Amino acid sequence: MMQRRGVKALAALLALAMLAAACGDDDDDTEAGGGGGDGGGDFTACQVTDTGGVDDKSFNETAYKGVQDAGEELGFEPRVLESQSEADFAPNIQALMDQGCDLIVTVGFLLGDATADAAEQNPDQLFAIVDNDLFDAEAEEDRDYDNVAELVFATDEAAFLAGYVAAAMSETGVVGTYGGINIPTVNIFMKGFQLGVEQYNADNGTDVRLIGWDNAQNDGLFTGDFEDESKGRATTETLLDQGADVIMPVAGPVGLGSIAAIEASGSDAKLIWVDTDGCVSVPDACDLFLTSVMKNMDVAVYDVAIAAANGEFEGGTNLGTLENDGVGIAPFHEFEDQVPQEVKDRLEELRQQIIDGEIQTSPDEG
Repeated sequence: MMQRRGVKALAALLALAMLAAACGDDDDDTEAGGGGGDGGGDFTACQVTDTGGVDDKSFNETAYKGVQDAGEELGFEPRVLESQSEADFAPNIQALMDQGCDLIVTVGFLLGDATADAAEQNPDQLFAIVDNDLFDAEAEEDRDYDNVAELVFATDEAAFLAGYVAAAMSETGVVGTYGGINIPTVNIFMKGFQLGVEQYNADNGTDVRLIGWDNAQNDGLFTGDFEDESKGRATTETLLDQGADVIMPVAGPVGLGSIAAIEASGSDAKLIWVDTDGCVSVPDACDLFLTSVMKNMDVAVYDVAIAAANGEFEGGTNLGTLENDGVGIAPFHEFEDQVPQEVKDRLEELRQQIIDGEIQTSPDEG
């Protein structure tokens, strides 16, 4: 989910490539396990979530795990402020600055302006933002700050592989996807997914059809938020009615409605989860997850927090890719024996071709 503008650091900087922390006021604190570390001192990392909440089974929760892991290592207690709407972004950031958080991690593309404004006004405060390569649309130029680590991910690369296996495993010849909001960090999944489906068709002379997204139109099916599970259920029911038997929701907690829809339908449809391994974040539904398109935000967040605590923080844009394990697809878990070996072998070939630059995984690439 990102635009490939001016990426300054790639594989070698994955350790500083993704970030999230957690912080909130005393009433909203979320405890992490204690533990000691050698060198954190009084360092504290804090997180501001997007509107999906810290328990979204997706990107907010995955980022927060990285902060919790850092807290356990360094001996600080992470805290988090959850945003109920976009109006909460700037006040939540200010609240954490007032509380003396050393590193403030903001999670989500929508927090870009609030994070950039706070960083510009407070050059001594360290920030990290997940899923946003800060950009001034009016000036058409990057907004880079020495005190902001911009953590972005080439999720189209992993989504391409997921699209390929979705097409391979579809019995109806129809696969589907939908998103929460049509923003770059959502539609990048859908773009790569479509190209993966098309690659499968090209390899096998098939005509598996994708519904819910169209690269040519740069538009598709969206629920309008990242919170209302009932919208996810209704949208999934629509896709099922149109014959889709593998569906990828890119909508945070809204995607939980897809689980309910498939279970109620009694169909054999499968899901592809995003951001984290669905079998880990929603284990009760593991029998529905063919695979997941993962962004390894927890590892990256942990690494950035440790670097900040040790005085080694670096601002700028960092990209997680297939090559540096910043993104990937999850194991097939309960479908391991059902995915043909020739499909698994082809996925490995495609992965290497993507790394080598032989395959385009986004229609935005030149």
